[in-house]
Amino acid sequence: MGSSQALPDRVKIVDVGPRDGLQNEAQPVPAAVKIELVHRLQSAGLKAIEVTSFVSPKWVPQMADNAEVMAGLARRADVAYSVLVPNLKGWEAAQPTRPDEIVVFAAASEAFSQRNINCSIAESIERFAPVVAAAKAAGVRVRGSISCSLGCPYQGEVAPAAVADVAARMRGIGVDHVGVADTIGVGTPRKTQAAIEAAARHFPLHEISGHFHDTYGQALANIYACLELGITTFDASVAGLGGCPYAKGATGNVATEDVVYLMQGLGIETGIDLSQLVEAGRYISEVLGRKPVSRAGNALLAKRAA
Repeated sequence: MGSSQALPDRVKIVDVGPRDGLQNEAQPVPAAVKIELVHRLQSAGLKAIEVTSFVSPKWVPQMADNAEVMAGLARRADVAYSVLVPNLKGWEAAQPTRPDEIVVFAAASEAFSQRNINCSIAESIERFAPVVAAAKAAGVRVRGSISCSLGCPYQGEVAPAAVADVAARMRGIGVDHVGVADTIGVGTPRKTQAAIEAAARHFPLHEISGHFHDTYGQALANIYACLELGITTFDASVAGLGGCPYAKGATGNVATEDVVYLMQGLGIETGIDLSQLVEAGRYISEVLGRKPVSRAGNALLAKRAA
């Protein structure tokens, strides 16, 4: 497919900082701060925000304030607010908070599935079938995330065929959109394209997104590789929030600021105001008592201070 193909002229960025980011930060953050962060992100022009997770607080205490956060949002009609839902009980808790979209998940690695949720990939997706059905009946969109699409902390390599298999199963239970996620950040551009092409056997390109971690510094290169294939939706996390739970001290999610800077340079519309986004990143990083992990964010902040 190569670079001769024109890149998309517009992309949608889903900021997963409030959920995936803060969930993987060691210190808990008050609900009021999470609400303020979402408000700052939507003011900066983000149209899709992953707000929280309806997982048992026993497992993820950082998200115990999920209903409070959803209730506290000044919602905008043109912004989609999504929440992670692990099971039917999670959906029952999430539904009254009126999410626009729920996120379900499965791994492309059998070892990861067994280690993380004590069941096979096939069983894990079967368990989500009633959740997807209930959400669709309520008119809520369903996004499926395929974790470990490019590698697994337990089994190492993950074949594109495994990604295709999960995509097929997700399609089978009625998932609307699928995300190819490099949970441990080991992917490189050609492998990324192979994983995307595997998912594309079962979903149209406009219903596939890329979720990359910058653990090995490959996230922006992988995003560019996706653009070459015509992918137009990407997950990113403001200020690079969220470490990597499988590699202590490693960076996790690619920073939204860096992705927006890349898109601006390529002349690709995002609808996002970079300087407002940088401010949102500075705000949450100050609350956490550290510098943003975003390189573009830090460069722009340093320039301002000069």
